[in-house]
Amino acid sequence: MAEETYEGEFYCMKCKAKRQATGTVVVNAKGTKMAKATCPVCNTSLNRILGRA
Repeated sequence: MAEETYEGEFYCMKCKAKRQATGTVVVNAKGTKMAKATCPVCNTSLNRILGRA
C-alpha cells in the first residue's frame, strides 16, 4: 500500500509563520487525518489537521 503524502501550507509554532512543506498523512486515534512534516527553517515538527478519514 502506497503511503499518502500532503504538499501544502503548514503553520510553524516556533517560527510563528506559514511554511510550504511536504509531509506524510497519518490517522490519529480519533480517526482524524493529519499531515506531519518538518519545518525547512527551524527543523521543528509540523502538523496540519486535514479532516475525518
